[in-house]
Amino acid sequence: MKIGYARVSTLDQNLDLQLRALKKAGCGRVFKEKASGASRARPEFLRMMDQLRAGDSVVVWKLDRHARSTRDLLDTMEKIREIGAKFQSLSEPWADTTTHAGKMIMTVFAGIAEFERDLIRERTGAGREAAKQRGVQFGRPPKLTSDQKQLGLRLLNEGKSAQEIAEIFHVHSATTYRVALADS
Repeated sequence: MKIGYARVSTLDQNLDLQLRALKKAGCGRVFKEKASGASRARPEFLRMMDQLRAGDSVVVWKLDRHARSTRDLLDTMEKIREIGAKFQSLSEPWADTTTHAGKMIMTVFAGIAEFERDLIRERTGAGREAAKQRGVQFGRPPKLTSDQKQLGLRLLNEGKSAQEIAEIFHVHSATTYRVALADS
């Protein structure tokens, strides 16, 4: 079954052009939405993806009606592929996984996106390593100093409850337990 998805960004925009094109393309069902493409909270889009089955084809008028970024597009394309469905953009004939050429082009795009992710991961890792060598500490700062931890352990050994110690240091009692377990 061909399933259409039509979206406009604002309430005062009109879906008519998209709906006519999707009907002409033979879509048996069309999900309509008036929501920003930048938002991942698009209820009709999510409903469409939930109802998509193997052998179906998702048809959109233009790619920008479907996704706002290459990453978003490729993530969605992967989900559609995993379901066993196809994808077709009426305005961009190269974005059509119902054809061999369209599948090849989308595979190239996916490869480029993966390459880009790997480069970003590599640069991020190198930057983190350089920062560590400069003495930068990552992560959340500890709730208690080493002196406070020692005092807390001593108070625990003297019979104070974890809740009482937590109140003394103005932390949650779970922090007191975590410190006690880490140092025991």
